[in-house]
Amino acid sequence: MKVFDSSTKIFTAIFLALSAAVIAGGLSSPDGSFGLSPYAVGLIGKYLCYAILALSVDLVWGYMGILSLGHGAFFALGGYAFGMYLMRNIGAQGVYATSNLPDFMVFLGWDKLPWYWQGTDMFWYAVLLVFLAPGLLAFLFGWTAFRSRVSGVYFSIISQAMTYALMLAFYLNNLGFGGNNGFTDFKIILGFDVHSRGVVTGLFAATAVTLLVAYFICRLIAVSRLGLVLVAIRDNEKRTRFVGYRVENVKLFVFTISAMLAGVAGALYVPQVGIINPGVFAPVFSVEIVVCVALGGRGTLYGAVVGAILVNYAKTVLTSLSPMAWPFALGALFVVIAVFLPEGLAGLFKKALQKSFGRGRPPVLNCGPKEA
Repeated sequence: MKVFDSSTKIFTAIFLALSAAVIAGGLSSPDGSFGLSPYAVGLIGKYLCYAILALSVDLVWGYMGILSLGHGAFFALGGYAFGMYLMRNIGAQGVYATSNLPDFMVFLGWDKLPWYWQGTDMFWYAVLLVFLAPGLLAFLFGWTAFRSRVSGVYFSIISQAMTYALMLAFYLNNLGFGGNNGFTDFKIILGFDVHSRGVVTGLFAATAVTLLVAYFICRLIAVSRLGLVLVAIRDNEKRTRFVGYRVENVKLFVFTISAMLAGVAGALYVPQVGIINPGVFAPVFSVEIVVCVALGGRGTLYGAVVGAILVNYAKTVLTSLSPMAWPFALGALFVVIAVFLPEGLAGLFKKALQKSFGRGRPPVLNCGPKEA
């Protein structure tokens, strides 16, 4: 079981160097040569959150062959879980400082805190909820789907339906999650100003460390015996079941782990972006993450990270120039990947190394299945 192959070492070295540069720039004055503004550091941190989400999708799609169009729901649930903690800790800086309710509840005329908000003012409970909320949803959804042997395009459709249903539910004001506006105007995290330079840089550092840990967790699964079973399920599920493996249990376990990783990404996303609303549940968001994985190269893990950063950087640039251009660009990118880049950028990297090393085996990861 070779976890630290050449590709992993190269990816880790480059990632650590770039992360260290961003942290140094975040702690420096933006007037200096290497200084970065808190906005720039937070924006890069947002890209890394999307990269963690892309990793979770690549684990189930690239290695297990399950195309989930509902991972945006797990991301959003993790974000809402941590957003509840941030809303409870606005404290004296809130608009309604005399109430222990979040500002939006006071504005809507609520007189008491709902039962599911109890304990969310404690950091440890909020962190626990970040794992439990998406993990429990994924377990229940996966149990129902996998026991019924739902797979292929049917699983993709019902997973998309799940996230769309949650989006409609979270738009309701009486659900207790802020309705259309969601959660915003955060002030304090662990007693510190969430907008200060040190906290913004610290959140980026925490996101970078989490991304690296998530990568190695996924990598450890991929190269283990469990990873071989996942590939067997992807290539021929019926044969894998025939030789004695409990395919449903394997799928359920990996799908739940993937959902919890997505929830952690959402929890790190919220304090850096400063808002979480039902729009994150939108199916198009999950589709964007799938495009990120496809662009980078599914079944490679590092490709998912690169694809997420590139796609979201392009989204930032295009939406600043023309907000209406991004959906068309996303559709065009999807077509280009399907026709010209079935193995993604990782496939191009592999071919380039093959030319450089001749007929020898290049030191890269398996780029996954050839079909898009």
